[in-house]
Amino acid sequence: MTPRTRRDRCPGLLRPWIAEDGALIRVRLPGGTLPTGALVALSNVAEQHGDGTIRLTSRANLQLRGFDHDGEFLPDPVVDAVMATGLLPMPSHERVRNIMVSPLTGRAGGRADLRPVVRRLDELVCAEAGLAGLPGRFLFVLDDGRGDVAGRDLDLGLVAVDADRAQIRASRSAWGDVVTLDRAAPALTRLAARFVEAAGTQRGSPWHVDELPGGGETLLGNRIEALPGTRVATGPPALGRITQDDGRHALHLAVPGSGLDRRLVDEIAAWGAPHVVVTPWRTLIVPDLEKA
Repeated sequence: MTPRTRRDRCPGLLRPWIAEDGALIRVRLPGGTLPTGALVALSNVAEQHGDGTIRLTSRANLQLRGFDHDGEFLPDPVVDAVMATGLLPMPSHERVRNIMVSPLTGRAGGRADLRPVVRRLDELVCAEAGLAGLPGRFLFVLDDGRGDVAGRDLDLGLVAVDADRAQIRASRSAWGDVVTLDRAAPALTRLAARFVEAAGTQRGSPWHVDELPGGGETLLGNRIEALPGTRVATGPPALGRITQDDGRHALHLAVPGSGLDRRLVDEIAAWGAPHVVVTPWRTLIVPDLEKA
């Protein structure tokens, strides 16, 4: 167990991190997905107010930096511009919407399409006032059975065992019930509420499930063995063209270490895909492209 001596300070729009080059913010993208138009709008914000680039994080979120600030806060025009992208549906919960999922789920491979689970989980987390107390580092990890994110450190999550069911996880070592996918998001939301109740919201409260006495088993209330089908592990998909299950294709793109600049964002937008997917490997998937 890691003893905590302070509250989590993971940055968001309304509580940025003040670095030497200015204020830094992170925008959470449940499942790594965002509309292409929102990516363009964020690029405008970075160009007009920040250092001009958008960086990808290992949690499949976006980071912008180099903003002027007034003490610990961003100027209203910056806040308003980011809010206008539609990527922060619930300001009180902006830092707790950390949901990682297999980036190609529902498009290519995998046992199940977890995109509806991600959307429902995000809705339920935002609707629960008490879950605003989750630490900013608390992470949900949902693997669609291919094993690409199953090995990630997590607080709560699941692994799909077939097209309709998944086994719940609490930390990397504790496994819970097998539930149908329509019950998965409510089950994870209840466990997150149990974590907040068990951990508290004091200065020294735990940030992660593993830091609770008894770890994940404390939340689950029982010990269940992992199903054999959950022991899966694969690496990231190869860069380049990926054929989707529906016959369309996706492009898996490397992103420079310096991040996405306006030129690259405009090039991606010109392809006409309605959405892009940020991956935990700091790459970008442009899906649902029609055959050329």
